[in-house]
Amino acid sequence: MNETRRAILEAIGDGPVSGPDLAEDLDISRAAVWKQIDALREAGFEIEGGSTGYELTDVAAYNAPAIEYGLEAPFSIEYHDAIGSTNDRARELATEGASDVGVLADEQTGSRGRLKREWTAPSGGVWLSIVLRPEVAPTRASLYTLAAAVATTRAAREAGVDARIKWPNDVVVPVDNDGGYRKLAGILTEMEGETDRIEWIIPGIGVNVNIDADDLPREATSIRAEAGDVDRRAFVQRLLEEFGRLRTDLEAVVPAWRELALTLGQRVRVERASDELIGEAVDVTDSGALVVETDDGRETVSAGDCEHLRPR
Repeated sequence: MNETRRAILEAIGDGPVSGPDLAEDLDISRAAVWKQIDALREAGFEIEGGSTGYELTDVAAYNAPAIEYGLEAPFSIEYHDAIGSTNDRARELATEGASDVGVLADEQTGSRGRLKREWTAPSGGVWLSIVLRPEVAPTRASLYTLAAAVATTRAAREAGVDARIKWPNDVVVPVDNDGGYRKLAGILTEMEGETDRIEWIIPGIGVNVNIDADDLPREATSIRAEAGDVDRRAFVQRLLEEFGRLRTDLEAVVPAWRELALTLGQRVRVERASDELIGEAVDVTDSGALVVETDDGRETVSAGDCEHLRPR
């Protein structure tokens, strides 16, 4: 959003302001004010004009200008009604030098999850990929994935959903007391860098928001199914704001992850590249690796496919 439109929104968001006053305050012509107001209305901002001036009455749109307005985090938004993959587009932007950009879509037509699994991404969800250029060692890159999981979980909980995290980065809703769950959101992170630095990192976040349960796989759920529809604009803003805070305080990420974890204390099976590990998930390390208590002692798993098992 350009600075003139942002300034107009900030002015008329607090009450009616006349066109002449806006023109004077912004040092633009009255015709330019009318042009910017028309553009904002076309972008979905509900602006009333009367004898006392212009007033912003509602922001009902779900697009880049609407999300950027009132967003308390330093991210710009590139919005698409439909796109093959937000991660693919974010990777293009990253190679062009972009940073702190969120690629957002109403629908993805070529989405994918971990291990190239199919991930349904219909209209009504939140499909978001964030381009970052953090100045940290590559060994800390996993913390951004954990931060994305925490931010998504917190946003879902604020929406009224009992969201938790399944290691390492699935946001789920418990269905029993034995570790059973339905998947609410998934995170797929991509990174480019060298041994001593990160060039860019892209956490891709997919959340089933205002989607009917019948349109999802049986093992999945949505915010609509759990708590009713939410304002996706506000949901994305809260997610980005939480993520923005966590990325500047990486020491807080793992403790926050532990507080929201469903996996800790569960009996699990972790499928690794060459074998599988069965035991109780007892902790995560400072880098987010899972600590599993097995019959042969404790083992630390940095990557793998984790499944919750019924208690013995």
